[in-house]
Amino acid sequence: MPDFDRTDFFTDGSVVDDPYPYFEHLRSRCPVYRESHHGVVAVTGYDEAVRVYRDHETFSSCNSVTGPFSGLPAEPGGDDIGPLIEQVREQLPMSEHLVTMDPPLHTAQRALLARLLTPRRLKENEEFMWRLADRQIDEFAARGRVELLREYAQPFALLVIADLLGVPEEFHEPFRVRLGLQKVGSLVPDEAVSGNALEFLEEQFGSFVRERRREPRADVLTALATATFPDGSTPDVTDVVRVATFLFAAGQETTARLLSSVMLVLAERPDLQALLREDRSLIPAFVEETLRLESPVKSDFRLVRRSTTLHDVDLPAGTTVMLLNGAVNRDPTHFEEPDRFRVDRPNAREHLAFGRGVHACPGSPLARVEARVSVERLLDRMADIHLDEAEHGPVSDRRLSYEPTYILRGLTALHLGYTPVG
Repeated sequence: MPDFDRTDFFTDGSVVDDPYPYFEHLRSRCPVYRESHHGVVAVTGYDEAVRVYRDHETFSSCNSVTGPFSGLPAEPGGDDIGPLIEQVREQLPMSEHLVTMDPPLHTAQRALLARLLTPRRLKENEEFMWRLADRQIDEFAARGRVELLREYAQPFALLVIADLLGVPEEFHEPFRVRLGLQKVGSLVPDEAVSGNALEFLEEQFGSFVRERRREPRADVLTALATATFPDGSTPDVTDVVRVATFLFAAGQETTARLLSSVMLVLAERPDLQALLREDRSLIPAFVEETLRLESPVKSDFRLVRRSTTLHDVDLPAGTTVMLLNGAVNRDPTHFEEPDRFRVDRPNAREHLAFGRGVHACPGSPLARVEARVSVERLLDRMADIHLDEAEHGPVSDRRLSYEPTYILRGLTALHLGYTPVG
């Protein structure tokens, strides 16, 4: 039995592949519990997590992706460090990205995204998804085996967002290559995929936006380039570019992990695979239950701006709060039989895989459609989907490896075997 009191969640590789026993240990202590290594307060309770997510005035997102390592350049003091946060915000890691912003700046920046993620645009993007899914599957369908992340999930998620943002199709393959997702067997030299991915995206979208502002066209990129803030003012090119690169980075990464989790469940559960083949209307509920059990975001962070209490635990201003989505979504006080996969779970959609409140994931409708379309087409074109035992071992001794990160939850690879259909 591991000694979880000694486990450092941020550095201990033993909790990477299966963090859930550790999460349950924290919950057994208290749904709001201060771990001993970094003084981080871990939240594993559902109601407590919802309160934190919804109260952006008390809990700042300035450290949302860095947690206890945000490095405030000044010691917090007193019961309200709001002025200090604003004074040093630009010195904090990733302060230029939407995920770390607080209202009112966050409200204005997110409004740019809202002008892109319209129902009409999402519908057009879904039509592209159906074509793209088949195009991706065509690359490996006849082979009878696939490494799903590299050959389907990652390029699919990337190109869906490229289409959503209006990137012309002639740029899609260069995007795949420059972001390290070139086709299997590509002869592109190694140096073509080197360099900083975000830097490439910022350069490319900067070029797109400047060109569309000079010469507007009847296309999505022009809508992106000419979008205004709610007060009618025009954003700097940098603001527009950062919104686009944020959507690329966040959406592609988490959606690819969702797709791998969905297909892992299907590969390991022939009964569910048969059920979904028979009744495709169950696919959305299946996706929600996968999101609940295997949240792509494992931890999210907040910094206490004003001293408060949570579940009778004192949280002085300056405290780092860690929201453990993977634990919250298995809280037995909110989800009956929380460790069991149930397609008929009545409240599965209440999971917090996409967060809640002002920072609820703006791309959640997109991710849900990507998962539904992918499951539909993969079931259509692949029969008897199963894990490749040569790569992952037999049922009695599975070998599954997860990314060594305390923020995201996702497989490093998913090798599937199947019988081609058609």
